[in-house]
Amino acid sequence: MLDLLLKGGTVVDGSGGEPFVADVGVRDGRIVVVGTTNEAALETVDAHGLWLTPGFVDIHTHYDGQVTWDERFTPSVFHGVTTLMMGNCGVGFAPLRKGHEDDLVKLMEGVEDIPGVALREGIKWGWETFPQYMDALEKTPRSLDYLVQVPHDPVRMYVMGERAVTRSVATPEDVAAMRAIVREALKAGAAGFSTGRSDNHRTSEGKDTPAAEASAAELTGIAAAFEGLTHGVVQVVSDFDLLKGPQGFDAEFDLVEQLARASGRPLSISWLQRDPGGEQYLAIQKRVESAVAAGLPLFLQTGARGIGVITGLEASFHPFMGFPSYKEVEHLPPAERAAALREPARRAKVLAEKSEPLAGDGTAVPPLVDILLARIDLISGRMFPLEENLNYEPSVMESFLVRAKQAGVRPLEAIYDYLAAGDGTRLIYFPIFNYNQGNLDVVRQMLGHPRALASLADSGAHVGTVCDASFTTFMLTHWVRDRVKDKLPLATVIEMMTSRNAKYVGLTDRGVIAVGQRADLNVIDPRRLTMGTPKLVRDLPAGGKRFIQRAQGYVGTWVAGEAVVREGVLTEALPGRLVRMGRS
Repeated sequence: MLDLLLKGGTVVDGSGGEPFVADVGVRDGRIVVVGTTNEAALETVDAHGLWLTPGFVDIHTHYDGQVTWDERFTPSVFHGVTTLMMGNCGVGFAPLRKGHEDDLVKLMEGVEDIPGVALREGIKWGWETFPQYMDALEKTPRSLDYLVQVPHDPVRMYVMGERAVTRSVATPEDVAAMRAIVREALKAGAAGFSTGRSDNHRTSEGKDTPAAEASAAELTGIAAAFEGLTHGVVQVVSDFDLLKGPQGFDAEFDLVEQLARASGRPLSISWLQRDPGGEQYLAIQKRVESAVAAGLPLFLQTGARGIGVITGLEASFHPFMGFPSYKEVEHLPPAERAAALREPARRAKVLAEKSEPLAGDGTAVPPLVDILLARIDLISGRMFPLEENLNYEPSVMESFLVRAKQAGVRPLEAIYDYLAAGDGTRLIYFPIFNYNQGNLDVVRQMLGHPRALASLADSGAHVGTVCDASFTTFMLTHWVRDRVKDKLPLATVIEMMTSRNAKYVGLTDRGVIAVGQRADLNVIDPRRLTMGTPKLVRDLPAGGKRFIQRAQGYVGTWVAGEAVVREGVLTEALPGRLVRMGRS
């Protein structure tokens, strides 16, 4: 008898091949039937007219802290994800020298916008080495499978102490110690190594991240930890020295290639259309294509839509947070604050002021924020009301720039009046990257590249500014079903989110619906598939707030044959485990 029979679904099997109608049978957590069967089952789900896909593999998350208190990996679990990988961008919580827990909290709080108070209250510390961290995580059953990478910053801090955060050059002895730590973690099953080199990443005290300026000798020396191993990937986030011009770009990409050669493993980099620097993504593409032609296994982590922020009075950022007269009422509850902002005298006073500088004040606010605030009239053409109809590809005609012109006011006034209306919960969508042309044509170009990996959701991070864990659902609604031009084929999108990401990581037991594969599965109703509006909730430890965005249309999600979500409701099943790479 089968444990589960999904009957008559439209199977999009993850291979990239054309969908077909079939039954899928599951026994003991594995797929045992793909075709037609009349075998009895403990449970049968009528999947006629529904998409039957492999579970999605999210390779770019930041659940490193949340994993210690949340067994469910919300909100990823609501968007069809069955396997995820954390430890990206060089930040994480192991290895750890006792007494230095807060240093890692400040790092994660600043880089990934996760409330430090939630991390301090929520994380149950109890490890020093990276293998001990993995052992601690493994004790708790979870909804989803997950993998961990070794993050560069904690490794550097563990070895170099205070020198790690003062831009000190690592000595050969330092590099050897870091290499040993990474190799120990890889042999214990870690999925790879990550490093962060972005100028926009800061600790919560406004300091550079420890490894931001790591030398080629340090990076290649650490990469030697992969020698002789048959698993592991490398992940890099970099601005590619945007402000230093072509020479800076080439020098930074040369370093990436050196890292790839030294590791001998697949290496992925974040791929964005920046602003300023809107043509840089083409230079990245050209260098990647040249490197691949030369035999280097480089990949491009690519987002599903604009990369930016959600702003609002309760969000982490909004245009008035640096205005003196706004600060006088910022302590009030949202509804009272909005009412205070509607007072004519206060409105006039705020709009007559200029924002005080936000960056460089000992917080994690990057300089980009002040640059954007100084250009508010211009960038208002890329700021849009985020309303129930959820349009992630709005035209400039829907922007606050046009709204202001139609009302005969300054853009800042239009934004002010919008945020001050109602109960203070209104939100603004501001795609900073990937939206220079006022549409997602560049993203479509990126997603169509053969080295693109569907990624960059940053699930679990930037909790007060985005909720891009919904990228998987957006791929299916926007790019497959709803966009008028240049749609992506369903089979291609499913392949990108399943087998392509699984192959990159080295997972051979999932990502495709085939006999013998893990029964990580989604049943999706394409007619009902939608995303809700992001909502700010206070469900983190110590009352920390985050955006949550749920979905409708996932009839069910199964991990190793056990349903973890049905119609948007979590079940009690916890079949997920830590996946240790390099082991059977």
